[in-house]
Amino acid sequence: MEQSAKTSKIAFLSVLSNTFVVILKIIVGLLTGSVAVLSEAIHSFLDLMASFIAFISVRISRKPADSKHPYGHGKVENISGTIETLLIFVAGIWIIYECVHKLMHPEPVKLPVLGIVVMLLGALINFVVSRVVNKEAERVHSVAMKSNALHLLTDVFTSLGVAFSLLLVALTDWYFLDPIIGMVLALFIMREAFKLMKEAFPPLVDARLTQEEEQSIEAIIQGFSQEFIEYHDFRTRRSGAEEYIDFHLIVDGKTTIEDVHQLCDRIEEKIQLEFPHAQIFIHVEPESERSSQT
Repeated sequence: MEQSAKTSKIAFLSVLSNTFVVILKIIVGLLTGSVAVLSEAIHSFLDLMASFIAFISVRISRKPADSKHPYGHGKVENISGTIETLLIFVAGIWIIYECVHKLMHPEPVKLPVLGIVVMLLGALINFVVSRVVNKEAERVHSVAMKSNALHLLTDVFTSLGVAFSLLLVALTDWYFLDPIIGMVLALFIMREAFKLMKEAFPPLVDARLTQEEEQSIEAIIQGFSQEFIEYHDFRTRRSGAEEYIDFHLIVDGKTTIEDVHQLCDRIEEKIQLEFPHAQIFIHVEPESERSSQT
């Protein structure tokens, strides 16, 4: 419970930090008239929504299995991550639209120094918070928090890019740089969204674990090959922070139930050393039963 409370507090930290950064960027964006700053404010607002979704999904996904959800609530995190990526795509399209409009109707940027200071401050805050959130995401294997940490880190780079563009505008009066940088940032965050989608969406349709993960699990099973005849029907899937692994294990028909039970326990313990959140289901078949079926 203490660890779960710690995870929730860290997820909520990103909500607080993003709220502050969003308010600051919107105010400065309106004061400066910079489409890049306003685009970055929209980006940060989506990060705020993503942080809030991550905070809620982490709390829900950590709930134990119940009568209505016998397999737990882990997929809430994957739903959260998918929603976050869709929000980023929407933001990217909106930013590009605004930037094209600004290119066709250029306007001077007011108070560029103020915009630079706010962008640098926002980048610093999000960098620190993203490190904290990512560390916790790695510890608890949270897809939603990992997505949120990446959002925050993306915000760091986009904020620095906007600060640089405002500096160039202030030095050169090349106002067209403002919408151009805005479009570059939009394409960048849409690219990051696509990468997140590839990680968050597959578990919703019960896609298998990666080839490397499956090979690692099968290597562990093979390590006990002297104690069973063979295994088959090996399947895996992911749900939030948990991996689900099941397979059929063929044993000598003369093996006692106690020995089979101990073997399964040892296999599970070995797998969970590498996959601590794994849910493992082993269906044992005696060789005589298998022979009769074939």
